[in-house]
Amino acid sequence: MTRHVLFVCSRNRLRSPTAEQVFADWPGVETASAGLSPDADVPVTPELLAWADTIFVMERVHRARLSERFAPHLRHARVICLDIPDDYDFMAPRAGAPAERESARASAPRACDAAARGLTRRGPRRQPRICVAGIRMM
Repeated sequence: MTRHVLFVCSRNRLRSPTAEQVFADWPGVETASAGLSPDADVPVTPELLAWADTIFVMERVHRARLSERFAPHLRHARVICLDIPDDYDFMAPRAGAPAERESARASAPRACDAAARGLTRRGPRRQPRICVAGIRMM
């Protein structure tokens, strides 16, 4: 059974496309990404939400905006907040100077674990190998 996973951030330029790439090669998982801002590279649509089994949002504000704008389209999907701040470039292993990375570093392990749990909740949990932009590759 293929699971459809949608990653959502603000403008779909850095965090959600990175997460989409990181998890794209997982067996049994199809990924997509989108943004909530009007100028998002790929905007969130009801069709994307209908396609997704699991939706990962990067911040709590994204969950709130998603619920405000698309509540009727979220009833079938699990929405998980990864708490990944906007501190990363696309596919960047780290962002900014050490002091600037502190909040990102603190939230990255929780976010990676949440993503792994969300994608493996029906099977055994895999051990993480690499963390890119706050998302661990398995």
